[in-house]
Amino acid sequence: MKFFVDTADINEIRSLADTGLLDGVTTNPSLVAKAGRPFREAVAEICAVVEGPVSAEVTATDVDGMIAEGRSLAEIADNVTVKVPLTMDGLKACRALTQAGIMVNVTLCFSANQALLAAKAGATFVSPFIGRLDDIGLDGVELIAEIRAIYDNYGFETELLAASIRTVNHVRDCALAGADVATIPPAIIRQLVAHPLTDKGLAAFLSDWAKTGETIL
Repeated sequence: MKFFVDTADINEIRSLADTGLLDGVTTNPSLVAKAGRPFREAVAEICAVVEGPVSAEVTATDVDGMIAEGRSLAEIADNVTVKVPLTMDGLKACRALTQAGIMVNVTLCFSANQALLAAKAGATFVSPFIGRLDDIGLDGVELIAEIRAIYDNYGFETELLAASIRTVNHVRDCALAGADVATIPPAIIRQLVAHPLTDKGLAAFLSDWAKTGETIL
């Protein structure tokens, strides 16, 4: 499963990119605003740090506006992926941008039917928001499994990108359900490496090694 980081904080992105674990980035205008940077400048800098797809979201809601903004965003760098909402106009924009050779991430997906439409429109990625479904008492991970089954049934090439990840268990469960990608907040990515038995084992090893009085170098 690919790991994207869900942030526009360039320092966080650089730090995670140095691990070799980062396959891409997702942003939106709100995340960029929190970073305190002009939108296009921030997207360009992120694209220079990360080789993989960098999702940049349109703000228009009509099809012509989304296509115009999408074309403009795609000019920033070759690895820009244009994010459009899962509306009828968004699907039309997805189709037009895809036909122009631009990667498209169809976002705000909350049902398997919506994901099916995104794939038929030629989306590069579809982003089901699992955490927001959990918030209203539904099972977000179950949606991932449903979409995986539908895509596998018909050989769709659209990648299933699990979004609105809230916990490390979300990451594990999405991997088990067959998500192609998870876009994860930086803090959650760092939590994935933590385990109390790892810390305990390392502490014991270091304690035993110190007693030998030897050095490696």
